Amino acid sequence: MRRWNRWAWREIILTAAIVVAILAFFFLPLPKYIEGPGEANDLKTFVTIKNHPDKDKGKFMITSVALSQARPATYLYAKFNSYYSVESVDSVTGGESNATYDRVQNFYMQSAINEAIYTAYRAANKPVKRQYLGIYVLSVDAKSPFAKKLKVGDTVTKVDGHHFNSMTGYQHYIQKQRVGKRTTITYQRNGHDHEETAKLMKLPTKKAGIGIILTDNVKVTAKPKVKVDPGEIGGPSGGLMFSLQIYNQVTGKNLRHGQKIAGTGTVDGDGNVGEIGGIDKKIIAAKRAGATVFFAPYVKPSKLLLKYEEHHMTNYQLAKATAKKYAPNMKVVPVETFNDAVKYLEAHQ
Repeated sequence: MRRWNRWAWREIILTAAIVVAILAFFFLPLPKYIEGPGEANDLKTFVTIKNHPDKDKGKFMITSVALSQARPATYLYAKFNSYYSVESVDSVTGGESNATYDRVQNFYMQSAINEAIYTAYRAANKPVKRQYLGIYVLSVDAKSPFAKKLKVGDTVTKVDGHHFNSMTGYQHYIQKQRVGKRTTITYQRNGHDHEETAKLMKLPTKKAGIGIILTDNVKVTAKPKVKVDPGEIGGPSGGLMFSLQIYNQVTGKNLRHGQKIAGTGTVDGDGNVGEIGGIDKKIIAAKRAGATVFFAPYVKPSKLLLKYEEHHMTNYQLAKATAKKYAPNMKVVPVETFNDAVKYLEAHQ
């Protein structure tokens, strides 16, 4: 009886250990993230313009990258699949908390939507206004004199009482000051104005600065009013495709002619298209959704640029290489501006 009990307990312990190991393999969180192909969503479901419905066939699709915390199983899967990647926590969140990271991504998305509306309405000759609110604080250097004063999500509206109409305006003013000069920053937080004064720090460029990473914060109003609901998608990379969808609806032009058209890239107030991350994964997402055309941001490659680019290739080079391998029937179209994309669609009906 004792021998039976010993063997029975050994079997129970061994079985429990195996179960724990299996559960850990699939569910134990690791201090890494897995990036892979996300979805290619039909923008008809995102954009609403009163009296301007989209009834044309085909789709403009916004592509995304799927991001999830790594588990041992997904870590191994990513290591053996070329269009998945393992990323450090800091490279994904910038060292910020998940809440701060989400706040920044949501701001990026809203900013992309604003610039897309402005770009599309200007191209359509429709009434649109762009109000420059200030510079949005994306992160604050721990060594910044304003580190305990400014927070991610604040909008700087004045420096020493001066308001500028561009991010570069603020940067040029501050960089002309001497390091150590006491400077007053006026900013908004939760709709209320605040002021803080501190000495300017020396940046790695040797010039004076306040030690923040920033971007433009703008407000756009348009007629007819347009509503864009991005759902759970964050980040700035949907700007180009949002602008195409909005332009298609507000003008009533049929740019797609039944095609499924995907793409990616930021867009600014002048319609310039900028590079983004994870374009290889977005090509896979577009292919799975049946896209036949993919718009990719284009920049002229150089040795210095390629040194810092993802996979040491520009967005367009990486998109084209990925499509050649995994989606040979998809046409990858390089675009530098919103107008480049429109002209392509008008010429390829």
